[in-house]
Amino acid sequence: MTESGRLLYVIVCAAGAARDVGRLVALALDDGWVVQVVTTPSALEFVDVPALEWRTGRPVRSRYRRPDEPKPPRADAIIVAPATYNTVNKFAQGVADTYALGLLAEAPGLGIPVVVLPFVNEALATRVPFRRSVESLRAEGVHVLPNHGPGSPEPGLAGAGDGDGDGNRENDPWALALKEISRK
Repeated sequence: MTESGRLLYVIVCAAGAARDVGRLVALALDDGWVVQVVTTPSALEFVDVPALEWRTGRPVRSRYRRPDEPKPPRADAIIVAPATYNTVNKFAQGVADTYALGLLAEAPGLGIPVVVLPFVNEALATRVPFRRSVESLRAEGVHVLPNHGPGSPEPGLAGAGDGDGDGNRENDPWALALKEISRK
């Protein structure tokens, strides 16, 4: 926990929906979380880094710290949104080849609650490796929400946007992810 509240890491992967992660950040801040945005290296090109840093008051992180940099505080909870096919599969296998995946690899072992919001196209979501990865993560206590990728039964991110509108929180995947992590 930070001095001002519970710390939520929002891990962002390189999917089209990443441009709307400001909606999740705004909802989390409104709910009293302190938010640290972490991106995969590829996702840096998908998000508005200055806007996220302004909104959270924290630098967006995408790389391991140098030895001379202070150790960041440990998350109280993590939401991975949008989660890509690659990240879901690597997370399930314990791969830690990026800072974001390193955080995820440790989280179950540290007892940090994790919610994953997949945004995977239908062709990849039906693949056996993806389905096995989802099952494996669930077996470790990770909450994996329904896929919201193109062609999925619940396509798109209803209510997603820049966080300025209220949207319908009951059907908004960003709000559903936050609601699920708040239960932990």
